[in-house]
Amino acid sequence: MSIDETTAARVAKLARIKVEPEALPVLAAEFNTILGFIEQLEEVDVEGVEPMTSVTPQRLKRRADVVNDGGQQEAVLRNAPDAREGFFAVPKVVE
Repeated sequence: MSIDETTAARVAKLARIKVEPEALPVLAAEFNTILGFIEQLEEVDVEGVEPMTSVTPQRLKRRADVVNDGGQQEAVLRNAPDAREGFFAVPKVVE
């Protein structure tokens, strides 16, 4: 695949990048260089290679997925301007 100046101008417009007309040949050449690198990557044999999230094998720390009340009710309600019976009290807004 090759990028010409017209396509480079359209990509610049879509990316909302102002490119002077005399800079379009250079931009098109840079796009073509990038596409060349991508074509080189397609030649790499990755059959049987598992996807990685890091270069070193590691597992994320996990916690038990259990439902609980958080144990923070009193601490949270201390910040409330008006709390009653363990809940936030708010003024009635519907008549």
